[in-house]
Amino acid sequence: MDRRRASLRIRGKVQGVFYRESARTEALRLGLTGQVRNLSDGSVEAVVEGAPEAIEAFVTWCHRGPAQARVTDVERADAQALGEFSTFTVERSS
Repeated sequence: MDRRRASLRIRGKVQGVFYRESARTEALRLGLTGQVRNLSDGSVEAVVEGAPEAIEAFVTWCHRGPAQARVTDVERADAQALGEFSTFTVERSS
């Protein structure tokens, strides 16, 4: 199976709106591994690995996020999967 990696920076009203936990739930539903964390500039960073079609579905979700989020921009960088994650986690610090 072809596994890919996407690194995302999500901007907008994305902190304090349950974005990280919602992203974890969505990533696990899609069978992705990786992590998500808040950054000090108010954005959220996510790194996901998995099947290309699952990553595309996750990126689409990231553009909307949970109901209270207001996403204004999603930056993306793609690469080959490194296999460093065993599940998808929420990091508590930036």
